[in-house]
Amino acid sequence: MFLFKKFISFTAATLKRFIFTATLIVSAVTFAVVIVIVSFLFLKQAHDTKTHESGLIARHILEAITEVMERGGTITDIEHTLDDYRRLFPRQTITIQTPQSGAAAWQSDEPAVAKALRTGAVVHHHTPYTSINVFPVKAEAGCRSCHPTFQAGQTQALLAIKEDISQATFTLLNRALSSFLLLLPFPLLMAFLVARFVNRHLGDAVSKLNSKVHSVTTVSDLTLLGQELESEGETLKFGELEAIFGEFSGLVTRIRDVAVGREMLEFEIKVLERFIITSEAIRDWKERVGYLLNEVNKVMPAYALFCVFQVDDEGYDIEIFWSAPPTAATRSTMESIIRQQIKSEKLHSSSDAAILIIHNITNESAPLLELARDEIELETKSLYLDMPQIGGVVGIGVQSQIMADPVRSLVINSILTTMLNVIGSIKAIYKYTKDLEYYATRDPLTNLFNQRVFWELLGYEIGRAERHNQQFGVLVIDLDNFKHINDTYGHLVGDKYLVQIADTIHASLRLGDILARYGGDEFAIVLPDADHEQVHMVANRIREAMEAMTLVTVDGNKIRGTASIGYAVCPDHATTAKDLFLFADNMTYKAKSLGKNCIIVPTNDDVVEVFQKSSEMSRLLLKALDEKQVVPYFQPIVTSDGQVVVCNEVLCRVVVGDQVIAASEFIEIAEKLGVVSRLDAILMEKVFALAQADGYDGYLFINLSPKSLILKEFVPSIIKLANQYQIAHDKVVFEITERETVKNMTLLEQFVQDLKLEGFKFAIDDFGSGFSSFQYIRRLPIDFVKIEGMFVLNMLNDPKDKAFVKTLAVLAREFGIKTIAEYIESEELLLTVRELGIDLAQGYYTGRPEATIRKATKGHDQGA
Repeated sequence: MFLFKKFISFTAATLKRFIFTATLIVSAVTFAVVIVIVSFLFLKQAHDTKTHESGLIARHILEAITEVMERGGTITDIEHTLDDYRRLFPRQTITIQTPQSGAAAWQSDEPAVAKALRTGAVVHHHTPYTSINVFPVKAEAGCRSCHPTFQAGQTQALLAIKEDISQATFTLLNRALSSFLLLLPFPLLMAFLVARFVNRHLGDAVSKLNSKVHSVTTVSDLTLLGQELESEGETLKFGELEAIFGEFSGLVTRIRDVAVGREMLEFEIKVLERFIITSEAIRDWKERVGYLLNEVNKVMPAYALFCVFQVDDEGYDIEIFWSAPPTAATRSTMESIIRQQIKSEKLHSSSDAAILIIHNITNESAPLLELARDEIELETKSLYLDMPQIGGVVGIGVQSQIMADPVRSLVINSILTTMLNVIGSIKAIYKYTKDLEYYATRDPLTNLFNQRVFWELLGYEIGRAERHNQQFGVLVIDLDNFKHINDTYGHLVGDKYLVQIADTIHASLRLGDILARYGGDEFAIVLPDADHEQVHMVANRIREAMEAMTLVTVDGNKIRGTASIGYAVCPDHATTAKDLFLFADNMTYKAKSLGKNCIIVPTNDDVVEVFQKSSEMSRLLLKALDEKQVVPYFQPIVTSDGQVVVCNEVLCRVVVGDQVIAASEFIEIAEKLGVVSRLDAILMEKVFALAQADGYDGYLFINLSPKSLILKEFVPSIIKLANQYQIAHDKVVFEITERETVKNMTLLEQFVQDLKLEGFKFAIDDFGSGFSSFQYIRRLPIDFVKIEGMFVLNMLNDPKDKAFVKTLAVLAREFGIKTIAEYIESEELLLTVRELGIDLAQGYYTGRPEATIRKATKGHDQGA
């Protein structure tokens, strides 16, 4: 069985081997069967011949015996007669048996004799080796004259003629085998010829089909193979093969319609990998699109890729990226087709002038690209949106020869869809990042440096002056009666007034002087390389310019500007940034108290007074800490509909006698004295005790000084206090501010992570006031951001501020962070905050700071 299976496996290995083997076996078996049948027929013919010969001999013998018996012969005479015939036919054994021969002989075990005796008929029995013929001798009527006991028809004797035919049989079979062996090459030759004939026709068709299959390595090969099969139309001589080939052609067509080539999948994966939005992708977004176009060209010839951006209600920017420099005619044709597509897609534009087309070439050294209009129209794949998405993107397209391929067209369509979103996001983030970078250093209303940059430049100037042993001045300008202008003419006029003041001050400064808007109506100036006289001269020039300035309102009212100005000179008045500003600010306050619109020239007495005042505050602060005269105030944070209080921000106050001092007046002194962490600990303990006593279960926003981060015991003490007063950890939100003391980002990350693991939450205060805020939300698990109040307060009057607030809200939402708008001082501001999708609001309109915790209630503080 094992050998048979191996034989079957061997013969079925190839179609040609199987056909040859099968033909050979059939031919050999057929030939052998023929030989066997012929041999059988020859043997039968020999037996029939022997039977006929025996019958003739038996008839002659019986006639002779009858004659002997008629003459009255005896048994001896009959034997003599038989002997004569035995000599005449020596090859036959002739015997006659009678009842007188003995019972054993008469009742012979020879089957033929027994049968003849039983039936009384002639019996012929043949084997491959002997031929036996038995003839019964029956009594006739004439025999009774001599043998009265005989009855007519009774068998009186049996004549048996036996011949040995083994030699003849062997000779016959030997001749048959010789003939078989002699003629055996003929079936082999016939099998070879038949197999060759079949294989030549069937094998050619199979080989052709095999070569077609092996020629397919890519999906594009399927397309070419389908075209070949359709155009060839060959006859394969066999109907079955024609049917198989037809089905194969149909299968190729079906596979071609649904298959996506490996190179297309690899291309799609490679391109999509480049869609990861990184800082490099945002900064160099045009280079990234050019790179994508080059990647597309590695898989298929792509000539151009274009993106459509909506920049205003009816204006569009179209960025076209060319793989090679186009001819002027090609460029013009592409522009015409894109403009036509924009109109057909119902992207409304008042005029062609509202469509700005920008051409970008990724490979300037490539040969000029020249395309006909019909090529561009037929080979361009475009995708347009009904409404502009993020970044203002409304459409994208690629121009390539491969667009006629429906499968590749689907792949390109999926890539275009992804590119539409990613490029739109990159463009939007690029724009937002530019705005954020700008507003991180600039005041959005006046475009002057903001407070953060002022402090950085002031610190830089101190170092520079020390290295070169030079003096420089600091001016602090506080506008007179600015609140009256806002209240009388409105915030819009107030903003115009601030802008004009900023321009007036800037025009009065020297080249290289640093001007910043420090606060609402405060400006700060750094005057490098200036002594007392020069500082005073600049200050006086500013005062005179402001006196000469006039703002005319819509109603024709004239508003004149004045300011109180104080200054300090380094190193005469102070040697640190904070002390210099503190001294100049005190001089400004003194100018206001002396009647405004004046400049205070500092004296030695002023220096003593200012720093004595600082020393007094230090003494009072230390005393308040010793006596634990730290009092928490709570300002509610409500939902943007103003209906429900969900949070309370904890504000630190120090009680000195009957006076309650705000944290802004002593926090810097506390940091200098190194007692800020002690201040935070006392404040939190009192807050947690009040929250437990009142059963307050809302969020508690607690401001932390970055100085506390360096204390190893600070985190355990927070956890201990929360557990002691049974305050849920997830209800405590620590606010992180962008103070200059946060210099070790790794330390801050570790601090946040440690408290996050314990369930505490975190918020960023004054979000958007500095660029570090964006590093915080990128690197830290922040839960809330409090949008810088100056942007919120001014957004009703300045669309830029409103757009900036909206941008910050969208950015926070993308990070899954809740947003809080600060400085909500009117119902109109609250409504606008709600429209922008900001979650929570905080300000004097929604609730002023109080010494008691305000629980969740309906409505808002109408008396605020």
